[in-house]
Amino acid sequence: MDRIHFTMSSLVSDPVTDLSHTSCLQLYVDGMVSPRNERAIEVALAKLPGVKAYASFATQSLKVEFDRRSCAMPEIARQLDKLGLKLRANDSSARFAKAAPPSCVRKWIELAIQHTPLTMAIIGALCLLGAAITKWTDGPDIVRYILVFACFVLAGWYTAIDTFLILKRLAFDIDVLMFAAAVGAAVIGSFEEGGLLLVLFAFGGAGEELAMDKARRAIEALAKLAPDTTTVRDASGFEKLVRVEDLKIDDRVVVRPFDRLAADGVVESGASGIDQSPITGESEPIAKSAGSKVFAGTINGEGLLIVQVTRLSSESTLAKIVKLVREAQAQKSPTEQFTAKVEKWYVPLVLVGTVTLIVIPPLMGWHHRQTDKGDWAGWFYQAMAFLTAASPCALAIGTPAAILSGIARAARIGVLVKGGMHLENLGKITAIAFDKTGTLTQGKPAVTDVIILDSIDETELLRLCASVENSSTHPLARAIVEEANRRAIEFLNAEEVLQTPGVGISARVGQRSVQVGSFDLLKHLNGSADAIRAQIEKLNNDGKTAVVVIVDSKPAGLIALADQPREGASKVIDSLKRLGIRQVIMLTGDRRAVAEKVGQSLHIDQIHAELLPQDKLERIRSLRKQYGEIAMVGDGVNDAPALASATVGIAMAGAGTDVAIETADIALMSDDLRKLPQAIALSRFSRRIISQNLFIALGVISVLAPLSALGHTYLGVAVLFHEGSTVVVVLNSLRLLLFRPADRE
Repeated sequence: MDRIHFTMSSLVSDPVTDLSHTSCLQLYVDGMVSPRNERAIEVALAKLPGVKAYASFATQSLKVEFDRRSCAMPEIARQLDKLGLKLRANDSSARFAKAAPPSCVRKWIELAIQHTPLTMAIIGALCLLGAAITKWTDGPDIVRYILVFACFVLAGWYTAIDTFLILKRLAFDIDVLMFAAAVGAAVIGSFEEGGLLLVLFAFGGAGEELAMDKARRAIEALAKLAPDTTTVRDASGFEKLVRVEDLKIDDRVVVRPFDRLAADGVVESGASGIDQSPITGESEPIAKSAGSKVFAGTINGEGLLIVQVTRLSSESTLAKIVKLVREAQAQKSPTEQFTAKVEKWYVPLVLVGTVTLIVIPPLMGWHHRQTDKGDWAGWFYQAMAFLTAASPCALAIGTPAAILSGIARAARIGVLVKGGMHLENLGKITAIAFDKTGTLTQGKPAVTDVIILDSIDETELLRLCASVENSSTHPLARAIVEEANRRAIEFLNAEEVLQTPGVGISARVGQRSVQVGSFDLLKHLNGSADAIRAQIEKLNNDGKTAVVVIVDSKPAGLIALADQPREGASKVIDSLKRLGIRQVIMLTGDRRAVAEKVGQSLHIDQIHAELLPQDKLERIRSLRKQYGEIAMVGDGVNDAPALASATVGIAMAGAGTDVAIETADIALMSDDLRKLPQAIALSRFSRRIISQNLFIALGVISVLAPLSALGHTYLGVAVLFHEGSTVVVVLNSLRLLLFRPADRE
């Protein structure tokens, strides 16, 4: 333990505990030298009682779940120490922090330290080149051997570490195969070819690390969106610069034009347009004024804002997004799980084939004529070529690289994907079920019709009605007031306001008495109720709610209201069908008439109305049996059972909606349905990239391994194709970072 010095608060991110004594921690480590380390770490920690671990080379982190009664955190730290891993603070972006501009020499030194595997590979390659030149020019053997030895040590350093860790737990993986092939080549005197294998394998590993860094930077860019410092104004008006980490709840932050916001909060004063694209992916600035919510990492427009802090920096929406994205990378997708299982039995099979190729032909007396080496040495050389060609490096790295890049890209377009499994599964869905209220619709009523029953005109009717309703907080009242404001109608003063629960509200406006409410207001008006009832029933059948307006004891008019479809919802449904979604379904607890009206306007295929939450759950299970893979889109609260039962649960999150972010598999951070077709398109692109990577990896192995086993290719050729395929799949995966949604309607 003397190698590890830490405080738990600096090394552990977001501990989660419950009454069952189980803790879940996100730990950050140094010392993971390749993706193959993940399995070794997970197996080693699983030997501790009550511990489950999920390692991610991509983020250099571990997600550890453990029972505090069975195993304490120091014991986990000791086990990590034995594996050569060092815990570090959770500021992973510190690896990429830029100091003051260094001198040229210092800059190169810092780059060499930052990319040690690449540096060691380059130096190893130079040593190999020197050894080859010495051999070709008949130079001193001692110089050649020293250079070859240096090449093996430098280029094979990380491969040797991986091999030691794997063999220590009596297992085998790709690094074991590569190390065995290099040592085998050296045993029969093919020093330069063995060195070439280690050099190219080292370059491949360094390339993987650089590619992963590129994808990591796309995620770390999220963490860097919030500034390090901000200006706080105290009660006396004095301003001071403070670190974002030191902000407290209710602090008043000064946000100057074009500044990045440092914290989640509410605008206390000022007005401006806020660019929320870093969090939600929205392309247009959103107008903010007093009372509006704002989020850390977003960019202020031209106005000056005073923002009251509502969340600590560690609890902001941005911080939660970064945390969830990092955790998502430690979750294995179905393809990753499949390739891990294949590798588990495939690697020992390759070793058995290699040993067979070394031992059986010489024992059978078969002569090896493809090389100038003796029979035993020739077959050994051929076996090393087969061992190299059959190693599944590209297979092992292709899927994790694609998943990491896909999750990073999704976060940048405002879609939070909480694991590789969900990224893959989203591309498989054939049907999508939507909640209605707040998902397909705006979730609040709006005025649709104004029907005049007396000589009063429409504007005057709205003026009187809104003047009375302006003092009410009822949703229908607020909708009428908003409609009057939209039409720029000036309100009048309302006096003697009286509200009757379940009936309506009455007041005196100028010289007129005005009553606004339900049909019950008409019961005391003889002869008027029957004539108006038919109009109200017609509105109800159209999925609308009617508000009765009585002026001076006479029915003056009806105002119809309904929850309106979201802007662009119809185009989203059409886009989904163009993407090949077979069935679009609505699940709602609302009345059937209302549901059918909305469903018809949006071209919904199936409408299931008047459902309780448990009914939605049963309906999702039934639909899943009927259509296979199905997604459920809801608000993440009352739709939670259905979201959990679907293949993929998608929440209309909206920045800052904690429950939605926590409950669903995928969250649309801008609360914008138009992100859904984009997310599905990205998922399908990710699946294509993964399939291409598998085809490339398996294709090279299936062609090159038999040729090597039959002696039709040299060790050097096997090395070049093996490492070349690894580079190709990594570069192919990085294409996901450049994904541009084609459908931006």
